[in-house]
Amino acid sequence: MDADTIFAVASGAGRAAIAVMRISGPATRAVLAGLCGRVPPPRRASLRRLRDADGGDLDRAMVLWLPGPGSYTGEDSAELYLHGGRSVLHGIADALVASGARPAEPGEFTRRAFLHGRMDLTEAEAVHDLVAAETTAQRRQALRQLDGALGTIYRGWADRLRLLLAEQEALIDFPDEDLPPEVEARVLGELAALHGEVAAHLNDNRRGERLREGLVFAVTGPPNVGKSSLVNALAERDVAIVSPRPGTTRDALETRVVLGGVPVTLVDTAGLREATDEIEAEGVRRARARAAEADLVIAVTAHDPLLPCGPLLPCGDDGAGYNGDSPKNGDDKINPAPHHLLVANKRDLGGAIPAAAISISARTGEGLHELRARLAEAARSLTESAGAPPLTQARHRAALLEAAARLTGAQTADLPELRAEDLRLALRALGRITGSVGVEDILDTLFARFCIGK
Repeated sequence: MDADTIFAVASGAGRAAIAVMRISGPATRAVLAGLCGRVPPPRRASLRRLRDADGGDLDRAMVLWLPGPGSYTGEDSAELYLHGGRSVLHGIADALVASGARPAEPGEFTRRAFLHGRMDLTEAEAVHDLVAAETTAQRRQALRQLDGALGTIYRGWADRLRLLLAEQEALIDFPDEDLPPEVEARVLGELAALHGEVAAHLNDNRRGERLREGLVFAVTGPPNVGKSSLVNALAERDVAIVSPRPGTTRDALETRVVLGGVPVTLVDTAGLREATDEIEAEGVRRARARAAEADLVIAVTAHDPLLPCGPLLPCGDDGAGYNGDSPKNGDDKINPAPHHLLVANKRDLGGAIPAAAISISARTGEGLHELRARLAEAARSLTESAGAPPLTQARHRAALLEAAARLTGAQTADLPELRAEDLRLALRALGRITGSVGVEDILDTLFARFCIGK
């Protein structure tokens, strides 16, 4: 594949004042010479008239010639800063194909950068995350990973494992050489320390993955407490139909917002009560499922002392717990794992509310500023991490879990040969994260997520 010269628009689709065309591969210099007649000096932006093979004018553009290996891909590369009209782009693309280049596949530039050693696999994944970042917090996390923060940790662990493996192999190969007794003690001590570091890295409450993927906040409660009105108010647009008729919301409705710099999916759910028909029953079932899976449950009640306490509605004098039992069904319970926040809506109507509830009116906007601040604080607390950069990919977590299991096995191995084998397998698991070993089978899947031109 690297024998091909590839090209793609890197600046996104649609008409624009400027469009950037990237070219990479062994024939880049020849392709560039065919377009502009004379290749400009390396890494100096030069204005050139671009022509097709028949000498027809295509555009007047800024051209950058980027010889390898000091380019993004590690290959000879070029960038064309074109006028962004469709005719210009189509003409340039036709001329490039005629010169022997082909359109790039999704993520192919970054894939070539990885294959040529310009970045490891964690940094390549960070490129995708940076392009996909919706918020400041996501951008910062992706940039930190792109700068090599995660790769540095994993390569450091791998280097320590190689030293441990070398010492363990010495214990196996020279059993009668009177090696100092502290060698084995040092191996076991370093094994324990390394296992502790990996375990601590894994025990991060999935903060990095949560930030990368976004949080889910489920809005739950009985019918007619204003759940849909609250979702509309937080989203600042009409997401859900609002009606005084109970049971209007039958399915889970989702909308994306940003709270505390973190992307959050708000889920408006069906009112929780004894269902009157099978459609409402399915809506209630889905509401319970979404609440159980959510990162935070916003449990809504209302300023109404006569409102009965329904399933999923926090009750009690302190307002801090859930009422797990339905009035009519002892099996009507929820998963208590998600964090929750109690909100009392319809403040404008007056009336008593549970203690610890945040008092708001979705209709008038009273209390919404405080609620947004509390939700932003919750979003940050679920995703912020101090110290070492957090895990960001399920792929990393799976490999680290395997490495941790192998380190545990090495600590308890009865034979030195078994300990050495566990060390080798732990080292291999770490290598799969950075891409130094055994990743050929995942490259197609990983880079297929990228946009064309990256």
